[in-house]
Amino acid sequence: MPEPFEIIAAPFTAWYAPLGEDFPEINAAVAGNWVKIGANGDESMNEDGVTIQHSQEVNKIRPLGSTVPIKAFRTAEDLLISFTLWDVTEEAYRLAVNSNAVTTVAAGSGTPGKKTLQFYQGEQVATMALLLRAEVSPYGDGMNMQYEVPYCFMSGNPEPVFAKGEPAGLAFEFTALRDPDAGSKAASFGRLVTQHQLPLA
Repeated sequence: MPEPFEIIAAPFTAWYAPLGEDFPEINAAVAGNWVKIGANGDESMNEDGVTIQHSQEVNKIRPLGSTVPIKAFRTAEDLLISFTLWDVTEEAYRLAVNSNAVTTVAAGSGTPGKKTLQFYQGEQVATMALLLRAEVSPYGDGMNMQYEVPYCFMSGNPEPVFAKGEPAGLAFEFTALRDPDAGSKAASFGRLVTQHQLPLA
């Protein structure tokens, strides 16, 4: 009996990039303008892992002469990605407050070096591309799978708690938006890419 590769239990690492950034090939290193979320990727996340939520609202049509619906129309759909990050560096924290810039001041004579992150977010919502990759495939060993979201924003409301003996976490939630530059509606809302074969020699 073959190994049940379709059953997986593996962590995902997340990256973000400016809108329009090319997604890496499924078996290539993540490079370019992609920035890893968390200093150590999946080792900076809590054990709840990454949750992918596909939600929808459907209007079921039920005629007068029937007790059961005879047709359905989808009226709304959403894609949400969430995880908790154990990294409160300002480079990570900035994603919680509209991707605000981090200002760095080097140490001087008698003055400490410091980094500053402003909390005011304003009316405009920062958008980005999001990549999630795991070094696992439901089709076999030595292959990857990745979620590619070309257009999204950080929609969560992190509430980091600073307590004795417990790591402070930033609960991130990213909501996908329709990519206005996509070639079709089908390609505008992200996709899952899974490697099923190794490259030919």
